[in-house]
Amino acid sequence: RIGAQLREQGVDDAPRVTWFDAIERAGEPLAIVFTLQDQPGLWAVQTDASNLRQLQPGQIPESIGIKRADTDRSGGGGPRTSVLVLNTHEEPVEFQWLDGGGDATTYATLKPGQSHRQGTYTNHAWRVITASGTTLGVYLATEDPGVIIATEPREESPDNQSRPKRSEPNQSPDGRQRIEFSAGNVVLVNTDSGERTPLSEDATPNRVEYSGVRWAPDSSRVVVMRIERAPRREVHIVESTPDDRTPDALQPELITFDYVKPGDAIDQPKPLLFDTTNTTQIEIDNTPIGNTWSVNRIEWSPDSSAFYYLYNERGHQTLRVVRIDANSGASRIVIEETSPTFIDYSSKTYLNILHDRNEIVWMSERTGYNHLYRFNATTGELINLITQGDWVVRSVDAFDASTGTFRLRILGYHDGQDPYHTHFARVNIDGSGFTVLTDGDGTHDIDFSPDGAYYSDRYSRVDLPPVIELRRTSDSSKVATLAEADWSELVSAGWNPPERFVAKGRDDQTDIWGFIQKPTNFDPNISYPVIESIYAGPHGQHVPKSFSIWRGSRAISELGFITVHIDGMGTNWRSKAFHDVAWKNLKDAGFPDRIAWMIAAGEDRPWMDLDRVGIYGVSAGGQNAMAALLWHNDFYKAAVADCGCHDNRMDKIWWNEQWMGYPIDESYSASSNRDNAHLLQGDLLLTVGELDQNVDPASTMQVADALIKADKDFEFIVFPGLGHGTIGSPYGQRRMRDFFVRSLWGVEPRRE
Repeated sequence: RIGAQLREQGVDDAPRVTWFDAIERAGEPLAIVFTLQDQPGLWAVQTDASNLRQLQPGQIPESIGIKRADTDRSGGGGPRTSVLVLNTHEEPVEFQWLDGGGDATTYATLKPGQSHRQGTYTNHAWRVITASGTTLGVYLATEDPGVIIATEPREESPDNQSRPKRSEPNQSPDGRQRIEFSAGNVVLVNTDSGERTPLSEDATPNRVEYSGVRWAPDSSRVVVMRIERAPRREVHIVESTPDDRTPDALQPELITFDYVKPGDAIDQPKPLLFDTTNTTQIEIDNTPIGNTWSVNRIEWSPDSSAFYYLYNERGHQTLRVVRIDANSGASRIVIEETSPTFIDYSSKTYLNILHDRNEIVWMSERTGYNHLYRFNATTGELINLITQGDWVVRSVDAFDASTGTFRLRILGYHDGQDPYHTHFARVNIDGSGFTVLTDGDGTHDIDFSPDGAYYSDRYSRVDLPPVIELRRTSDSSKVATLAEADWSELVSAGWNPPERFVAKGRDDQTDIWGFIQKPTNFDPNISYPVIESIYAGPHGQHVPKSFSIWRGSRAISELGFITVHIDGMGTNWRSKAFHDVAWKNLKDAGFPDRIAWMIAAGEDRPWMDLDRVGIYGVSAGGQNAMAALLWHNDFYKAAVADCGCHDNRMDKIWWNEQWMGYPIDESYSASSNRDNAHLLQGDLLLTVGELDQNVDPASTMQVADALIKADKDFEFIVFPGLGHGTIGSPYGQRRMRDFFVRSLWGVEPRRE
C-alpha cells in the first residue's frame, strides 16, 4: 500500500527504507518517520499505512534522529554506517566531519530544505554549522544508519526543562571576565564594569585572525589561537537542472565552495598566552611548532600551572604533545611520535591526560602494532606499556579513573579467527589484569547491566547469524546463551550465506581475508564471471564482518555473478607494515593480494571464471576500480568507477596528504588515473555526479579528457543533480548491472 502511494506521489520505484523511527504526539495516533534510499527528506506514515506524506521542516519533531553529542572530535571509528542530514534551518548549513584532533572538513553545503546522505563510521563526529558560523550541533554516527536534523537548538522552556542553559561564551571560570573578538582582535571584557581591554591589535581580514578560548581554571590566564590565514581555494560546480525553480526559469546555477587540496597553503595556528590579571602577554616558546597541520587539544592542568597541546606537523610524520609552563612560557615536548611513512592520526590518536596522576595515556604504533602507553605528564618518561602483542587496540571505550581500568575494543587477538573481528577486553593502567571479555568466533558488541555486574555479548559473522550470551563482568565467564538466531527457513528458501575465505597474499606469508557470494540459483556446473566490490581506502578496513541478510553486492550476484569482498595490504587495522604498503602508493590498492586471493579461491572452485573478472567502487573505490584496468588489466576485464578521486592532487587535502605525504612529489603522478589513462585496457564505465562536493567532479572530467586524448573507448555518465555516489541511484544501479551483463556475460540485458 505504501509503495502504491509513493508511486502516486511521483516516486517511480519504491526504494528501500534506510532508517525509521516512531513519533507520538499528545492527541495524535502513532506515526512512523522514515527515509528512503536516494530520496530527499523525511517521510511519515500512520501505522495503518494511511496519510503518507513528506514532512516539511516545521513538522519534524526534535526528538527523532541522532542526538547532539558533547564532543568536538571523532572517536576511534567502528563499523561502516551512514547518516542523512536534513537542513530544517532557515540558513544554508555546512556538514563537516571532525577528525580525531577536532579539525573540520566540509563534506556538503545544504540549502534550507535540502538533505544529504553521507557514508561514515561509527563514533565519527559530524558538525552542522550555519553559513553565519553558528554551530547547530555535533553528532556521533551510530552503527545503525541514522538521521541528523539540522535545526536551531530549542531554548529552555517549561516543557523542556531537561535541556541545559547556555553559558556565556568565552567567560572565565570565576565569571568576572570574558574574551570577545572585535574586528578579529582579542578583547578582554570585565563583566561587572564592562571595561574593555584590547589584548591584540594585528588582526587583518583574511590574513591574521584570533579564535578559540581556553581559560585557566583559576581565571588568571587564557590561551587564544593566533591564526595566519592562507588563501582559500574555491571549487566551482554547476547545477545544470535546479529543482527549486519554476518551469520557465531553466537557467543553471553556479555553486562555489572552499575546498583545500593537497599542496595548497594552509592556515598556520599558534597558541598565545595572556595574563588577565595585568593584561599582558606571556611569550611562549613555540620552537616545537614548524610547518603546522594542526594545533589543538589545548588542556589546562587543574592547578593552572601549565597547559598542553597536541601538535600535528604537515606531512603527518611527526606528532607531539607539548607542555607549556604558564608562568614562563617555556615549552617541553612531553611525547614525540615520528614515522618514516605516516602517522595515522585520523584513526589512532588517543590522548588522555590524567592530571590527578600526572600521567598521560597515549596511543602509538611504535612497536609495529597499535597499543596504549603510559607516560609521566611532566617529564615525558615512559612508565609502562599498557597493552602489547601482535594484535591491535581498535579504540578505548571507557576509562574508570577510580580503578585505573580501561575497556578496549581489540582486533587480531584470537589465533585462528578473522583478525578484523571486534573483541572487547579490559586492562589496568599498569598493564596488569588484561582480560578478554569475548571469545566467540565472530565480531562482537557488548552492553552492560545497570549495576555493571553483567553484560550481554552479541556476536555474528557474515556466515553466522547472531548469538547472544550473558557474561559476568568479574571474570568474563559465560552465565548462559540467551539466544541463537535460526536461519534454517531462510536457507531452505534458497538464500546462500557468504563463504568466508582466507589465502596468502603477495608475500606468501600474510593472511588475506574476504568472502565469496554466490547467486541464489547457484549451479556448480556453470562457470560464473567474478565481480569484486572494492574500497581500498587506507583509513579503514572495509569487508563486512557481521551477519546481514542483504548487501548491495548480493543484487549483482543474483544476475549470475560470483561477487567477492577482500581487504588487501594497505588497508587499516592490521600491523603497521601491512598498512604502510599504501604510503605514496595508492595505486597499489592491495591488488597483488586481491589477485592472489582470487586465484587461490579458484583452484578448487571451477565455477569461478577468472578469465571474466570485473570490479566496481565508489570514491576511493572508484579510483581503485579504474586503476585495476590501468595496472592489472591482464586480470580485470571490466570496471565501473564512480565519483573517483582519480588524481590525489585533485581531492580533499586531509585524506590524500595523510597517505601520499607532503610536499607533492612524483608519487602523486605515479598513482594518478589521469596521468596514466593511456594504459587503459578493458571495458570501463565512468560515472560522476555534477554536484559532488566530496570529491571534485573535475577529477573525473579530467580522466575522461585524458582517455579521449589517448583514443580510448569507454562509457561515461554524468548525473545531473546528484552528488557523491551515483551508482546507488536507481538509474545508476541499473546501468552498472547492465554494463556487467554485457561486458562479462556478452548478452543484452533483459528489460521487462
